[in-house]
Amino acid sequence: MPERTRLETAAPWIELRTTREDWDKADPALLGEMLTQMHLIRAFEETVLDLAGEGLVHGPAHSSIGQEGGAVASIVGLRASDQVNGSHRGHHQFLAKALAYVAPHLDPKADISPEVEQVLHQTLAEILGLEPGFGHGRGGSMHLRWAEAGALGTNAIVGGGVPLAAGAAMAHKMAETGDVAITYFGDGAVNIGAALETMNLAAAWSLPMLFFVENNLYAVATRVEEVTREARLSGRGCGFGIPSWRVDGMDPLAVHLATQEALALLREGKGPALIEAEVYRFFHQNGPLPGSAFGYRSKEEEVAWRARDPLKRTADEMVRRNLVSDADVSDLRDRCKTVMTRLAERLVEAHGNSRRIRPDMWPDAAFVDVGIRGDLPDWNTVRIVESDAYYGPTKERKFVDAIADVLHRRFETDPSLVVMGEDIHRLKGGTNGATRGLADAFPGRVLGTPISEAAFTGLAGGMAMDGRYRPIIEFMYPDFMWVAADQVFNQIGKARHMFGGDTNVPLVLRTKIAMGTGYGSQHSLDPAGMFASSPGWRIIAPSTPHDYVGLMNAALQCRDPILVIEHVDLYQTMGALPADDLDYVVPLGKARVARSGRDLTVLTYSAMVTRSLEAVERLGVDAEVIDLRTLDRTSIDWETIGNSIRRTNNVVIAEQGSVGTSYGAMLADEIQRRYLDWLDQPVQRVHGREASPTISKVLERAAFAGSREVAQGLALAMAAKGTPVDGARLNEAFR
Repeated sequence: MPERTRLETAAPWIELRTTREDWDKADPALLGEMLTQMHLIRAFEETVLDLAGEGLVHGPAHSSIGQEGGAVASIVGLRASDQVNGSHRGHHQFLAKALAYVAPHLDPKADISPEVEQVLHQTLAEILGLEPGFGHGRGGSMHLRWAEAGALGTNAIVGGGVPLAAGAAMAHKMAETGDVAITYFGDGAVNIGAALETMNLAAAWSLPMLFFVENNLYAVATRVEEVTREARLSGRGCGFGIPSWRVDGMDPLAVHLATQEALALLREGKGPALIEAEVYRFFHQNGPLPGSAFGYRSKEEEVAWRARDPLKRTADEMVRRNLVSDADVSDLRDRCKTVMTRLAERLVEAHGNSRRIRPDMWPDAAFVDVGIRGDLPDWNTVRIVESDAYYGPTKERKFVDAIADVLHRRFETDPSLVVMGEDIHRLKGGTNGATRGLADAFPGRVLGTPISEAAFTGLAGGMAMDGRYRPIIEFMYPDFMWVAADQVFNQIGKARHMFGGDTNVPLVLRTKIAMGTGYGSQHSLDPAGMFASSPGWRIIAPSTPHDYVGLMNAALQCRDPILVIEHVDLYQTMGALPADDLDYVVPLGKARVARSGRDLTVLTYSAMVTRSLEAVERLGVDAEVIDLRTLDRTSIDWETIGNSIRRTNNVVIAEQGSVGTSYGAMLADEIQRRYLDWLDQPVQRVHGREASPTISKVLERAAFAGSREVAQGLALAMAAKGTPVDGARLNEAFR
């Protein structure tokens, strides 16, 4: 018979319940603050549901009625510098942190202060989509952020905010502040990949982070037991070696005591921790009706849970201890409702037999695109060095060595820089050598990550939004962006605009195009088209070592997320760099004329610049080749492009990737809208086939564009303008 040894979890898993003795020992001021916060939040949420019932909430109204105890009890007692973020059902999480920030010692018998009223007013305005809101109405119910108060933002993507909170926790750890980050999410999110990846990463890096699971038993209408065998969700933490607590979320004191135990570990550097609070939302997923109205819960179940209301539990214990009277509790309830009625009347008005939003409360429609990206630095204040205008001493460097050189230099001069990615701290600079020497020179700032793009990308996004650090992340291949797509596009790319236009996200994402290396369909993407069609990102694609250094230096002065596209075919190519200067800048938004010409304008980027120049020379076409260098919509150099088109009247766009993810499609459309009167023919496009490159060397080469395809595109354009290229020369050039 085999020997069997019962294994124990590496971290404790505790179920915590309070006793009467605990309630008797509880600080009266603590109980009073929790009771007051919960009543304010309850009255707030009831007002939201009333307005939603009148059709005045545009979009969802995910109320937290019934769940107030978990958020309030875990946030009361936090430092102002501690940070929280939350879920789509996050009004109570946001309000608890904001109220604790402006009024840290609420008294149930005291008047409600103007500061508290202002928080409630701005939050209600935001939920209604109005200008006075924290995000000027852009965030609405699901995107509530007030960075000054430590409220990092609630999140509409289930589990989407969890990696961002890890970024805040990472910033706290690196800054050695002793502060913590708490991320709130529900039973639906506990099975999400990004949440589980982040648990692993936070545990591996011992982050001061508390995972707070509000288990309200239902993901919309699906009960938790239907989707997981282990319905005690705190067990997830044990699998990652995370100390975990399970508590009755309808007992605020139990939640508070468990949180204090967890926070003690976090502040001692022994994090992360996890708390599962079993709570109950009294209403449906969205709106003012109970779940029983939709048939997935019984009325008997709802009645039983309502009897455990955390507001009643706290009030009953305080009355028993003679800390308040029933009349005091009733008065508190009435005052909270009165305040919310008054605040609502500042935002809505009578209109016939109903009410409407006051017209002067709406944001100006002209605000719609403001803040998608931040302003670029003032390039007049930096030292710009273009390669064709530099006449000092130079040295020849490989493209990949220029990457390593400039990163090393910037790490020397900027202590806020952190770089992370898979294997970047090993293999003499990762799989490409681009981070060579950094790990030894700057310990603690070069972080090799687990294979978990969603987690480390979101963590980097959270660090960037925190503002104390500027992360650089590396995707070994750009196709991996799909693994981290929520963090890349929904979170990082949209954050500034979504939260009102003033949230900086200074992050650099490096990745490489690897067509021609035999790595197949899932490692060969050109990401330019996908990022250019998604809001918030800036994009640079250097084609020379000189431009890489200057553009990277410029990127690291920006306050937006920036994609840096590299290419495997460029890594071993040589180019001239200033001999003793890695501090110059090549500004974003300025293209480079790589070759002047009169017959055609060729627009291209990255490794296709060299291929386009090669095709032009072999065919003997007098084409102007423009290296775009910056590719996002706001950074395209229309001045240089327009000047060229007005001379040549013919355009060819050359890119390597597949037609389905084409960057050139967007660019061609915009050119024809701007310069139609100057064009003698439609914009010609050179691109790959519909299929992604596959493993077979022959099929891979057939899938993407190179010098031969550029030459064919040039020949078509020249034929259309009435000066065809000699067919024999075309065949000879690329035989």
